Amino acid sequence: MFLYNRFVNGHGIRDILFERRQGVLGKGARCMPRSTRTGFVLFMFLLVVFGALVLPVSGYTTTDSITAAGRVYVSNITIDPAVLFTGDTATVTFAVTNGNTNTGNTTDGVMFNHATFGDNDIRLTSGSYDSSSNVGPLQTRTYVFNVMTDKLDGTYYPTFSLGFRDADSLYYRTPVKVDNTPIILSVISTPDTFTAGKKDTITVQIANPRQNDVKNVIIDVVGNGTTITPSEQYLGWLGANSAINATFSVTPDTESVLIMTVKYDNGDNHHSVTQSLPVTFGTDKKQATPKVSNVEVKLTDGVYHVTGDVTNAGLTTANGVTVTALFPATPQDPYRSYVIGALKPDDFGSFEVTFTAANNTVSVPIQVSYKDSDGNVISSQQDVGIFGAALTDTANQQGNPLLFPGIILIVILAAGGWYYYTRRIKKQ
Repeated sequence: MFLYNRFVNGHGIRDILFERRQGVLGKGARCMPRSTRTGFVLFMFLLVVFGALVLPVSGYTTTDSITAAGRVYVSNITIDPAVLFTGDTATVTFAVTNGNTNTGNTTDGVMFNHATFGDNDIRLTSGSYDSSSNVGPLQTRTYVFNVMTDKLDGTYYPTFSLGFRDADSLYYRTPVKVDNTPIILSVISTPDTFTAGKKDTITVQIANPRQNDVKNVIIDVVGNGTTITPSEQYLGWLGANSAINATFSVTPDTESVLIMTVKYDNGDNHHSVTQSLPVTFGTDKKQATPKVSNVEVKLTDGVYHVTGDVTNAGLTTANGVTVTALFPATPQDPYRSYVIGALKPDDFGSFEVTFTAANNTVSVPIQVSYKDSDGNVISSQQDVGIFGAALTDTANQQGNPLLFPGIILIVILAAGGWYYYTRRIKKQ
């Protein structure tokens, strides 16, 4: 007992041995063995370390602190985007509220010392929260995480965990949806066929069949040898289960293929869909169709006079209808060209053109031109025979050798009859 008290009271082993040598210890006293001394020192060291680690914790964790932690809850969750494509990244925000009030021992708030989110399906790409923070009664703290997934369509349940300094952790599982349904691009209005140099209108629909909104919707249209107005349109926000139309005009110079691309963002992730539309030339079934009829040809003093009617046999109005003669004809006054004006469907107008042509000319093309609703000039031609009119004019120019004497004879007979009539009246 003497040795133990001396060791505890601060005397070292060396002092004990010295006292034994100096006769301080009694004759029957014995020193502690070396192995026992080593084990005792190690025991005291571990006891001090364990006390340093355990005693503070036991001081924090109390019944009140555990009760206070039980009133902490996740008050709100936002996921942007709400539904992911495979390979998308998302931002997840948790709002954690301290539901305790300023009563009892909870006025100092609740201490959080760790927060993280995710699992093997929804992987955390940002860091976790490892620093302590004190949230007072009725206050809210937000935690923001970046996650990504390479999983296929489905619903996954990663875990949000929040560690307390004075109690166990809070665990909260939230659903994260993955859906690879894309935006749909459809052509809802296009001409039956295209005409070179003629402007036509195309209308497309962009539909969003997804469960979440998309943003920054843009449509681009390109095509070789084609003028497109506008070639790019910004449509902006497109809500879930909604659609929007876009219209653009196309004026093709050559046959080609239009490439229509819709770009959009799902959260901060870029996506796009593409569709092609062939541009092939043909006859427009609805366009105005001027037809020339009731044609008459006369030749007077070497000038041909062609008269007739132009009828619009199409389904749209022909604006600014003009008639003129083409080579080998040479237009002459007074009707080098003839303007009829607008012809509605099934309407007609008369015309007359004058021109000269070589003596051996058999026919001359008559051109009818008009403008469509976009101002495009559309022309058609119809050949008119003039050879018969030339023969008739030649015969009229040669005349009849008996014509002049006959006229003289008629004049003489008329004069003689008049003379006989007047003489007879005077005799009466």
